[in-house]
Amino acid sequence: MIDRLFICTDLDRTLIPNGPQSESQGARKHFTTLVNRPEVTLTYVSGRHRALIEQAIAHYSLPLPDFVVGDVGTSIYHVGTEQDWQRQTAWEKEIARDWGNKNHADLKKLLLGIKELRLQQHAKQNRYKLSYYIPLQSDQDALSALIRERLSRVNVRASLIWSVDEPNGIGLLDILPERATKFHAVEALMKEHKFDLGNTVFCGDSGNDIEVMASAIPAVLVANSLPDVKQLAQQLADSNGYAEQLYIAQGNFMGMNGNYAAGMLEGIAHYYPETLEWMGFKDQRSEYS
Repeated sequence: MIDRLFICTDLDRTLIPNGPQSESQGARKHFTTLVNRPEVTLTYVSGRHRALIEQAIAHYSLPLPDFVVGDVGTSIYHVGTEQDWQRQTAWEKEIARDWGNKNHADLKKLLLGIKELRLQQHAKQNRYKLSYYIPLQSDQDALSALIRERLSRVNVRASLIWSVDEPNGIGLLDILPERATKFHAVEALMKEHKFDLGNTVFCGDSGNDIEVMASAIPAVLVANSLPDVKQLAQQLADSNGYAEQLYIAQGNFMGMNGNYAAGMLEGIAHYYPETLEWMGFKDQRSEYS
């Protein structure tokens, strides 16, 4: 029986139903009921920057989080009921070490001339996040090798985070400090606020969630995730010895389809059956215990 729960979730196509699949009616309402419990600490973990996260919260009537990990792990904010959006500068000082004395502009110069790289808009960049659009047909392995070779010349330790913008049919690449990933940011918040593997869960849908999906952190992959993402997540979780820490939503939980918030609820209940009552489902716990 848990007495507190740390829920970390991606936004786009995970909690936010902005993919092509349908959303189950009432799923987000039950999720809001769950995270409004005093036992629950909620963190949004997103590739979006602060303004776009605030926009999403308003547009989709999302519950206010306690924390936000933004810009694919390069920023952490405390939000809370005060909505103070306090930037956690200690995190930025920590990840800055991976880039040494190099900055965003320095790395951009190093990668000039790689034809597959098209710089994303200014609003989608930050001090420790260099973001590009990539054609979907690009050779990801060859491109990764080329980028890493150039960065290694100046002793920059970086993570390359690949994902897909499904609605626009374009690949995305975020180049971050090595430890500035969703996984490391979630891990840092767990440590700081004294959560462990027995009272934490992460929910996601895409390539930039894979590192968490293949880790020891209990994770939920929603049913609307792309088939190749499901396959890769399962493969990596298996090879890392964490198959039991990955749950892929199937649907048919409380009559819902497993997409978006419905899949999140399904997976959270899989790991923590006692949360069924916290979600607002009555007299159903024995079925999922």
